[in-house]
Amino acid sequence: MARPTSATIHNDALRHNLSQVRARAPRSRVMAVVKADGYGHGLERVARALQGADAFGVAALGDAERLRAAGLSQPIVLLSGFDAADDIPQLRRLNVDTVVHHATQLAMLEQAPEGDPVRCWLKVDSGMHRLGFAPEAVRDAYARLQAMPSVADDIVLMNHFASSDEFADGPGAGAQTKAQMQVFTDATAGLAGQRSLANSAAVLGWPDAHADWVRPGGALYGISVVDGTTGGDFGLRPAMTLGTRLIAVNRVRKGERIGYSATWTCPEDMPIGVAAIGYGDGYPRHAPSGTQVLLNGKPTDIIGRVSMDLMTLDLRGQPDAKPGDPVVLWGEGLPVESVAARAGTIGYELVCSITRRVRFTEA
Repeated sequence: MARPTSATIHNDALRHNLSQVRARAPRSRVMAVVKADGYGHGLERVARALQGADAFGVAALGDAERLRAAGLSQPIVLLSGFDAADDIPQLRRLNVDTVVHHATQLAMLEQAPEGDPVRCWLKVDSGMHRLGFAPEAVRDAYARLQAMPSVADDIVLMNHFASSDEFADGPGAGAQTKAQMQVFTDATAGLAGQRSLANSAAVLGWPDAHADWVRPGGALYGISVVDGTTGGDFGLRPAMTLGTRLIAVNRVRKGERIGYSATWTCPEDMPIGVAAIGYGDGYPRHAPSGTQVLLNGKPTDIIGRVSMDLMTLDLRGQPDAKPGDPVVLWGEGLPVESVAARAGTIGYELVCSITRRVRFTEA
């Protein structure tokens, strides 16, 4: 019998979330970011569900190759840009746009052999300080790109926000994002080309940053990046349900301790459930006792340490639970953001961490 752990991907939720992004940014085109294997949901699966997007954003040329092999014809943007001169023929063959963020890339494009022009997205470091040209270097980089026969005429200008999860109308009023918007505006003033600033959080909370293109990632999967909120607070629906089943129910006496390192002690004689999931499936090992799952649709606490293949549950609230009963780790009714908060991380990390032994299905 197959291991009962599964991740169900809800294609209707993906499409719903795309429609919510469009409703929030009605004058912008939407680049659906599908990097990290579609945020752990499956690259080709997600791209097929999101064929209504205007473009796809990926982090690796291999992902672009997979999308083209799957028959997707939308524009694809390589968000971290190309790394070597040998990548340029691949960009041309796959008809992939590239982000240009460093002088070494300019030099490689200048020396590229003749061929179809490559469409470039020029990245401005407006304050994230990860990738991008410093504001004072943007005009020179833009001019060099314009002068290259290997580069298409329609250069797109972009940046990336560091703190857009602090909304314009929230506490602190998003001072860093306001500053980044001003730096970007000043650095690109007078330069022709479309603009792209907004990631998921900026789509949700910074309408002035929507510009010509928005680049939602987590929002498409129903995940919020704003502390203390879930995707549902913004009208989004979870695109993944992670589930398994109970495989054992045992009676354990008062004073006995549960699991590795004996971190939880039974306060009374009680039933303990064992569910077939653990950190070997991608569930966070550091989720503490008291983190909830849904057993038979009802909130139930994890007790003891999550192990590689199994976790233990407090069944005092469900004394009739039996092997085979369904357990939901996150999904509808139990937002992944809530689990992530208990584990000291974000929902993005959890959905990206599902391992290969988990069976994926679609709904």
